[in-house]
Amino acid sequence: MTTTRRLAHPAVAAGFLLLAAVAALLVAAPRAGGATAETQKGAAADKGESPGQHAGMGCKDLPSAGDLKKLLKDAAAAGEAGGLDGGRSEWAAIVDRVGRICAVAVSTDDVTAAWPGSQAIAKAKAYTANAFSSDMVPLSTARLYTLAQPGHSLFGAATANAFNPACLQTPQDRDKGPKLCGGTIAFGGGVPLYKGKTRVGGLGASGDTACADHEIAKRMRDKAGLNPPGGAFADDIWFTKADGPSEFAHPLCRNTWRNGKKIGDEAPASGY
Repeated sequence: MTTTRRLAHPAVAAGFLLLAAVAALLVAAPRAGGATAETQKGAAADKGESPGQHAGMGCKDLPSAGDLKKLLKDAAAAGEAGGLDGGRSEWAAIVDRVGRICAVAVSTDDVTAAWPGSQAIAKAKAYTANAFSSDMVPLSTARLYTLAQPGHSLFGAATANAFNPACLQTPQDRDKGPKLCGGTIAFGGGVPLYKGKTRVGGLGASGDTACADHEIAKRMRDKAGLNPPGGAFADDIWFTKADGPSEFAHPLCRNTWRNGKKIGDEAPASGY
């Protein structure tokens, strides 16, 4: 079911109008992280295609629920992802180009062993990454974090588009769809999906820290061969500790790893 929602506040509306211009800066922004053998596949599919060539293809060429579960397990097994559990207890969701859910999976054999609250978050991350990326400019949910904070140009963006609770499903019917669930998430774990130069959907992962979720989602996208123009690192998570100041920065999480390297830890709270 598709519904039309109004933005919650005029400032949010103005922020979304700025989003395309802000996201365009990503093209010129340095890319975080370093290349690995597996993540060199991304730009290979760009040759001979123009933007929009695959538009409107729906779910048919995107990973199925079975594929998604395997991608989840393989991503956690591919090396240290950090976080609380190395991304081993994750929900994942895929949406198509118009935001409809195509597939949902959970990595654990007992579907209730992964955080139940992460089902909705994974779906919303997939929707967000697809909704705010263009054919030529990918925008992971990790790169929305700072922009959505008070005092920044997209403050309030995360509350502008509420997740539809009718899209929450029991473990037994979690693969039913497609549905347009919405939801805007402004922290790591959502990445857009591409075939050549065309955005064909989004992928969301949730079930650990936001930093670990991003690593898992990025690995899944790479393994599926659905990287954006510019390759696997075009919209990688950005940390000021490792990469310097940026409006696209994401805070460190507990036990933060990126591309096989320990980056740091979230600062502990004090003075309470």
